[in-house]
Amino acid sequence: MDVEKFTDDIYAIAQRLSEGQTDEAKSKINYVRERLIELYTQNLVKINHSVLEIICASNLISQGYSVDIERHLSDNLVCDVFATKGDGMFIMEIETGFTPPDHALDTIDYYVARIASKIARYSKYCSKFALATPVVGILPIPKLFLKPPSERSTNELKKIKTLCDRFYKNPPIDSDDILNARLHSIYLINIDKGFAKQLDPCSYLELTERLQEKSELDL
Repeated sequence: MDVEKFTDDIYAIAQRLSEGQTDEAKSKINYVRERLIELYTQNLVKINHSVLEIICASNLISQGYSVDIERHLSDNLVCDVFATKGDGMFIMEIETGFTPPDHALDTIDYYVARIASKIARYSKYCSKFALATPVVGILPIPKLFLKPPSERSTNELKKIKTLCDRFYKNPPIDSDDILNARLHSIYLINIDKGFAKQLDPCSYLELTERLQEKSELDL
């Protein structure tokens, strides 16, 4: 653990993100900065993920949100970015495409299941739920989540439930959570330039669908 190096890096990115912001926004970004340093000293975060979190936090702060990082939603569920504005709650989960060595031979299924499980588990805790990813990656989002719950077929639900059950057993993903899950937006993170851009899920699918088809992803 190199607290000095982590602190220097987080201060540097926070300073870049604060340029041109209001005093109130700068104060909110500084809160996120200090929160990440605190979490790092507890060995709860790493620098690469922390940079992604503060970039996403800055985007929401510029929209008038108050933001917290690594917020506990339940005893066993922690979200990356938790934001509030008025009565609304916004949760964002950041995905980089990492899969553990245990799933070296079923990487795609594992990743799709993780995306599905996050949408199902997290979206029930907020009025808006978003996924974010660096611009170098593609999120394999099951098409079921682009439909309203009333249009999700039994076969589609069973397919996602069966996939999630392969990887999530304790606790399992509830069928009703899959049925009612909502995905409101996708954020593309440009780390080098320090920004996150929002897309609606259908627009994101239009941009990535041909690549997914070429990769023979059955979503």
